[in-house]
Amino acid sequence: MRRTVLFAFLTSLSLAAAATNTARQVLPEHPTADQKGDIEWRLNDWPQLTRYAKDNAALPPAKAGEKRVVFMGDSITDNWGRSVGEFFPGKGYINRGISGQTTPQMLVRFRADVIALKPAVVVILAGTNDIAGNTGPSSLQMIEDNLTSMAELARANGIRVVMTDLLPISNYNDKTSSQRRPPADIIALNAWIRTYAAREHLGFVDYFTAAVDKSGQLRAELSDDGLHPNAAGYAVMAPLVQKAIDNALAGSM
Repeated sequence: MRRTVLFAFLTSLSLAAAATNTARQVLPEHPTADQKGDIEWRLNDWPQLTRYAKDNAALPPAKAGEKRVVFMGDSITDNWGRSVGEFFPGKGYINRGISGQTTPQMLVRFRADVIALKPAVVVILAGTNDIAGNTGPSSLQMIEDNLTSMAELARANGIRVVMTDLLPISNYNDKTSSQRRPPADIIALNAWIRTYAAREHLGFVDYFTAAVDKSGQLRAELSDDGLHPNAAGYAVMAPLVQKAIDNALAGSM
């Protein structure tokens, strides 16, 4: 009887470990030197505080009357104006997106990459990589808690907050997209973001409605991989968030 119970317990642990490993990138059994270095680097700077450290230090103080805007996010923000699309030419907005990041990582670097820059407005787009399990299993409640903490930190420091919902994903190019990012989870998180922003009188941008097609997927013409916007996708997003920024700067949420 004891052996049966022990076997069942060990089996459950094995299954749990397997499930966890499918959600994360784990070190191979025989890693290369480059793989070892990558893992060590990520462990040494898990939130990637060094990514923008030099840029932040070199950023001059805001000029009198300047209304800085910082964009905090993952690859959808990081790519904007760097690898694809235009990032608000002539506006001087500050991009602090980091590809692959989740909300706990953003929360750790929020003070260095947002608050210390003394912006008037912060735009937060985050959560899709949490759903995908980039830094391990994450519940919707955990994502909501981290988004709440970022918003509260910003407001405590006199920064107006614009929250955006998540873009839909599509399987047109990658059939695994909906497995890593279940559409139902995206919809549930988006509903919470909308409600939270309204309750707390924050700015809100509805990217999802503008980007979704009749089948509930990301419009094919707005993305080349079913997840990240292409130039056309950013062209749809830009006026929506610009309107929210203008409202925030004018004091109207």
